[in-house]
Order: sequence, then structure tokens, then C-alpha cells
Amino acid sequence: MAKDNSMDTVIGRKEEKKILSQVLASEDPELVAIYGRRRVGKTFLIQETFKDHMVFEFAGIHGASMAQQLENFSKAMQRAAGSPLPVLPPANWIQAFSQLETIVQPKLKKGKAALFFDEFPWINSPRSGFLETFAHFWNTWCTRQNNLAVVICGSAAAWMIRNVVNNKGGLHNRISRKIRLMPFSLAESEAYLKSRHINLDRYQILQIYMTIGGIPQYLKNIKPGQSAVTVINELCFARNGLLRGEFNNLYQSLFDKAEHHMSIIKALAANKSGLTRNEIIKTCKLSTGGTTTRLMEELIESGFIAQYVPFNKDIRESIYKVTDEYSLFYLKFMDGRTATAKDTWDKMSGSSSWKSWSGYAFESICLKHIKQIKEALGIPAVITQESAWRYVPGKGENGAQIDLLINRQDHCINLCEMKFSLNEFTIDPAYAKELKNKVDVFRDKARTRKTLFLTMITTHGVKHNAHYLGLVQQDFKMDILFLS
Repeated sequence: MAKDNSMDTVIGRKEEKKILSQVLASEDPELVAIYGRRRVGKTFLIQETFKDHMVFEFAGIHGASMAQQLENFSKAMQRAAGSPLPVLPPANWIQAFSQLETIVQPKLKKGKAALFFDEFPWINSPRSGFLETFAHFWNTWCTRQNNLAVVICGSAAAWMIRNVVNNKGGLHNRISRKIRLMPFSLAESEAYLKSRHINLDRYQILQIYMTIGGIPQYLKNIKPGQSAVTVINELCFARNGLLRGEFNNLYQSLFDKAEHHMSIIKALAANKSGLTRNEIIKTCKLSTGGTTTRLMEELIESGFIAQYVPFNKDIRESIYKVTDEYSLFYLKFMDGRTATAKDTWDKMSGSSSWKSWSGYAFESICLKHIKQIKEALGIPAVITQESAWRYVPGKGENGAQIDLLINRQDHCINLCEMKFSLNEFTIDPAYAKELKNKVDVFRDKARTRKTLFLTMITTHGVKHNAHYLGLVQQDFKMDILFLS
């Protein structure tokens, strides 16, 4: 078999490319569901993977009526048929899929063929019967075409999970492969920028990542020769900056009644230590029923928040935190600010507010790169559970908070401290006392017999002074977060 080079242009995405390679090699009909937040690169991944096999491609229109979707579908069929003459718009989805079968059938004789339905949730306009008809189309026709791959894609991740992956009707257990496409890691972001001839050191890349995350469509707007400060200023603060109005557009395009979702994001962003479910309900004035559960699930599945179970606690005591870098940055520095001068971020990035926020943002990025941290620790195969820990002191006691615990099956626990700084980090007497207190309080209150390793992750390393020796067992620079 000739080597398929269709994915050579896709940066990173190792696991995803492996799954899609299996789809291309499969001799059975495949129904693939791919979901992930807006602008994360879903469409590009599918188009590049199946570009030599794509026989039909159709994208839903946000907020369009059934008639508008069907008219758009007819134009997609015209392109698939290669006809100069327009295809008469079908009256309903039953007719639409019947026409599609006629157009696609001859193409299946030529080898592997792919049908791509992009923004799948948007196609399913109210009372259109689209989802039920699509299920019928898959079950009665597609399952008989051995060299057919049907890919359905959507940005509304929670909708895709609820209505496609966990479908209770005609699509029940029909998905053969599913991919949740996440933003680029730091390593993938670095590789992507290099592929576009953008050479920045890792401290600069880290600053950009802390601001806009690993969203390919955002990173695509960085130009060669720009510093992190210039990039952030141009994207976020310039009058025509790409991300000036992105916050509202992002949530409105993904969720119905997005005001509730944005309310939760704002509440969590204002509380660096995160909030419990009950605290979210109280802060956002939500009901205690299934609606709140649905909102939280939608935000988690879409990659905007994450759920952490505290050390030695159960899932009912989970803490929720915002994990979307752009949302955190927007709410801290952009919300309510009008378009400003070109040097706005240059001035703001030296403020005490930024220094405080950058520490929090760096911690959040470390939590996203647990795999890389475990690799650096030399325990990639050891089973671990990651969590935070906090002890609220009683009268006469010392409290303590640890933002990342790596609880290991090999009877050890890494107590991780993350520090973002411009230069090599120095442990002074006050901070040394604080670190020792954290270890002592945790050992006493957690009542664990496991070996404790105080581990530091910083941008440029930790100075090995008298306060470091005997206190810190391991320290890593930001480079470990760039491990692929």
C-alpha cells in the first residue's frame, strides 16, 4: 500500500492522527465523531486527513432555518456531483439523503470515500427531523458501504456527547471512533509556530500561551519578528484586534442561553482557588437541579473548566477551575476596556496586577501538562492522582494550601510549587518558612505515611542557596512543560 501523506501537514495531534489512520485503513464503514471548542482545528484536521478521499462536504449554518440548511445542502451536493447545474433543494431531509446516496454511490467504486458533516449541531434546526433522518441514513445505507467513512464534527461539544456519542435512539452505539480535540500543548504550539517560521524562545511562547492558550486559529495570527508583548497587544488591545470581541462570540456560538455559562466562568475566574458546586450555585444564583449539572458538564466537555477532586476527598467535594487561558486573560485585563494605544500591554505587563495573575496562569498551565511533569519526574508509567489540598486552620493552628499534589502508587507524593518569574527564582527566608509549613501541615493533617517530595517548577530554575538545600528535593525549569 502506498504511504498516505495526507496528514504530514498537521502539526502534533499524534493520537488523533493514529485514530484517523485506522479509519483510512479500515475495510468497514466508519462513523467518526470529532468535537472540541471553536477554532481548535477540527475542520483542518479532517480536511487534511481525508483530502484525497473527500467526496462530500457540508457545513451547518448557525441559527439557520431548515429551509436554509437544505438549500445549503443542495449546493454541497452540486459541488460533490461536479455539476455546473444547480441541484433543486430537497423538501426535507429524507429527500436530501436520498439524493446524496445517488450522488455518492458511483464514487464508492473508486476506493475509500469520506463524507464530512461540519458543525453538525447547527444542522439540526428545531423540528427539522435532521438527527433522526441522519441516523436512518447511516443505519440503512452507510452500514452497507464497506469503504465509506462518515465524519461528523461539532464545536458544541456537550451537544455532541449528549445527542451523538450517547444517543439513545437510532445512533445508539453507532459511533465507531470518537475524538475530543483539545487545544495544542506547549510543545505543539512551539512546533506550530516554527512551521510558520516564527522563532520565539520558550519564555515568550509561555507568555503568549498564558494569554491565548493553544488555539491554532489564534496562534495563526502571530507574525514573524513579533515579541510576546507585541502579539498580545495586537490581538487583544488594538482597535481591530482579532480577540477583542471573541469572548461573547465564543460562548454564544457554542451554548444556548450562554449567559448562564458566562456567569459561571466569571465566578470561577474571580476565585483563584476554585469553587465547589454549591458555591457556584450560590454565587451565580442557579437552581440545585439538573440544569446546573448540565451547565457544568457542557463547560467541562467544551474544555473551559476542569473538575478536581481534593486529596482524600470524594467527588461531591470537587473543586472547579477555569482552564481556558483566553477567558481568564479577557476577564482580568480586557473586559470593559475600550480600544487603546499600541503600547497598552507594554505598560500593563509591568504592573503588580499582571505579576499576580501570571503566577496563577502559570499554575493553570502546569495543571494542564501533568503528563509532561510526570515524564520529567521519571514516573510516566506510575499510576497517579492529581489534586489540590487546603487546610483551613482552627484557633492557634497554621493553615496551608498546596496547588498540586501528585499522589503516586509507588508510595510517594510530590508537593508541587509553581513559580513564574523573569529570572532565576530565589527562596528567601520568609518563603522557606512558608514551604516548610506546607510540608509539616500536610504531613500532620493528611495523616499519610507516604514519602513527600517538595518539587518546584519555575520558568528559569531555582537558585541553590542555603534555603533550597534540604528543603527542595527536585526543581524543573519551564522546558519540561514543552516535552512532546
